[in-house]
Amino acid sequence: MKRSTLGSWISVAIGAVYFLLPLIATFEFSLRLKRGVYSFEAYRIVLTDPSFQASFLYSVVLALATIVVGAVIVVPTAYWVRLKLPKMRPVVEFVTLLPLVVPAIVIVFGHLRMYNSQSILPLTDSSFGTDLLLTFGYVTLSLPYMYRSVDTALAAIDVATLTEAAESLGASRTATLTRVIFPNIRAGLLSGAFLTFAIVIGEFTFASLLNRPAFGPYLQLVGANRAYEPAALAIIAFVVTWASLGLIQVFGAARKGSK
Repeated sequence: MKRSTLGSWISVAIGAVYFLLPLIATFEFSLRLKRGVYSFEAYRIVLTDPSFQASFLYSVVLALATIVVGAVIVVPTAYWVRLKLPKMRPVVEFVTLLPLVVPAIVIVFGHLRMYNSQSILPLTDSSFGTDLLLTFGYVTLSLPYMYRSVDTALAAIDVATLTEAAESLGASRTATLTRVIFPNIRAGLLSGAFLTFAIVIGEFTFASLLNRPAFGPYLQLVGANRAYEPAALAIIAFVVTWASLGLIQVFGAARKGSK
């Protein structure tokens, strides 16, 4: 037992060193913009850069739109599959896993071929249409994470019993979904939402090939032209990502404590 515990702690220590040392080195490098003294000058330059503010705000808005569209698509689908079509679960799970198998560059090139200026639905002819196409692309990328989070939350409740109870009280299927199912899967939905947010904030391929002013291409542009600011941006992106993951744990723990 002691050997097993010691081996576990050694594994944790090795993993911590492997992940934390590069992060600490990056953070230390980001503080060396002024020679001979540590300062947060690189962070000040980045945070006051209008391009940073515009690209980050753009990605945040797109992330929120992706979360809303993804939830509207995934929650009713997962609910209906669990309630009426349990035999279709393997098929639906396979479809939702495809974005992990198909490279993002293949998906975006497919979108460009289908929705270019010569197609029936030329979304790339306008900024709004391209933003819409990018949002749906992000919904596709986040589908595995959003669906798994929602499906796991649905597995933790008795969907059939809750639906029957709501319908016996005169609730429509829409009212059942919005007033009964949604509140009971809130923790899972928030988990999927925060994962989606983290994915959209750091995504590069879709935004770059569609030529949109997102945070991912901005990171690449700064990294190609400056030295210390990219390190500061990497730390900022890391903080945003881990803040999202931390919020998943907070809301998940709050949900368990309320039961």
